[in-house]
Amino acid sequence: METACSISEVIIVRYGEVSLKGMNRPWFEELLLKRVRAALKKIPGVQNGTQAVREDGLIVVRGYPDEKGKELAEAFSKIFGVASISIGKELASRELGDICAGAVEWMKRVCEQKGAPGETRAPVTFKVFGKRADKTWPVTSPEMAASVGAAVLKALCGKVAVDVHSPEVSLYVHLRRRNVFIYDDRLKGFGGLPIGTNGKGITLLSGGIDSPVATWMMAKRGMSVEAVHFHSYPFTSKRAEEKVEDLTAILAGYCGRIRLHSMNLLPAQEQIAEKCPEAMMTILIRRFMMRIAEQIALREKAGFLITGESLGQVASQTAASISVTDKVVGLPVMRPLIGMDKVDIIKIAQEIDTYETSILPYEDCCTVFLPRRPNTSPVLENIERAESALGDLSIIEKEVLSSEVVTIVNPA
Repeated sequence: METACSISEVIIVRYGEVSLKGMNRPWFEELLLKRVRAALKKIPGVQNGTQAVREDGLIVVRGYPDEKGKELAEAFSKIFGVASISIGKELASRELGDICAGAVEWMKRVCEQKGAPGETRAPVTFKVFGKRADKTWPVTSPEMAASVGAAVLKALCGKVAVDVHSPEVSLYVHLRRRNVFIYDDRLKGFGGLPIGTNGKGITLLSGGIDSPVATWMMAKRGMSVEAVHFHSYPFTSKRAEEKVEDLTAILAGYCGRIRLHSMNLLPAQEQIAEKCPEAMMTILIRRFMMRIAEQIALREKAGFLITGESLGQVASQTAASISVTDKVVGLPVMRPLIGMDKVDIIKIAQEIDTYETSILPYEDCCTVFLPRRPNTSPVLENIERAESALGDLSIIEKEVLSSEVVTIVNPA
């Protein structure tokens, strides 16, 4: 039955780590609120009359069409900084009788969704979790939970049963200073920090499994990102470039927008193959890529480089190789995957929906001019001596940079 105190459906957005930020907390909360409002604008039919506001440690979304609730909750779950989301009812009244009536109404809808009890359907089991945020309210949390549970059992006799150990439905009743929220589900978010709270980085984005995960992980820690992708057209296909654009679009679903700098590395690869020892090619090309990425970072006012390297995974990712590679740039290099196993990286890739795109069988620039026996223990002096045979590196760098294409990826 409808209650006079019922208000339309609401979405409750909770944040985890942001709540621990002390004096800086309002700034983090405001950035997170902006991300939530930006997500609202991307879903047709919810802009007019829909509001997202901060209230007592939560973000509350009101005024959206009820049928858009699940779509909005899914969108909010991808916003870094969001710990969990619930779709629920809001009661303006804090009278215990009204709270019980609101809970009965909510559980009635839950039972209808699950189907009526019968030969194949037992009563829906539930447990009430009461939370009294306002300690001046005269009824304790356990007393509120007991009253609500009794009211639900009486009103829905035969349709529900209490199970305090493994309930099908966890019914939450959250009493606050001015209102009450009732809900039964929590959609988990990724947590982390809002984008834009931790600087800006340029990520070296290949078409493989690792670099998209590394990009996602740094964005989760609040770093805004732009991507640079190296290809070797015509030795690599246009479809390989499109694959990276697809990966960038998936990542932009979490980051909001990513600028993709795509450039042809072939001029540098051809010079290195012609003038330098074959065994050093992997490291020399890697160092060249880092130089270009740093130039883009400085131009775009980014303070960091991001790579998907995992220690010891391939020849260019041994400890010695990474050390020699880092010597060619002055910016800090973020390697969030450095101590992770491949299985762990794949698990994250599957969770964030980049895996299936990453394993598409299109070649990348690293497969071009691949040495038969790459040097896994490079010495800096030897690498620099080999580079000197290339002459003025700025000439080659200019040629590579001149091939740049910038794509703005911002999915609706």
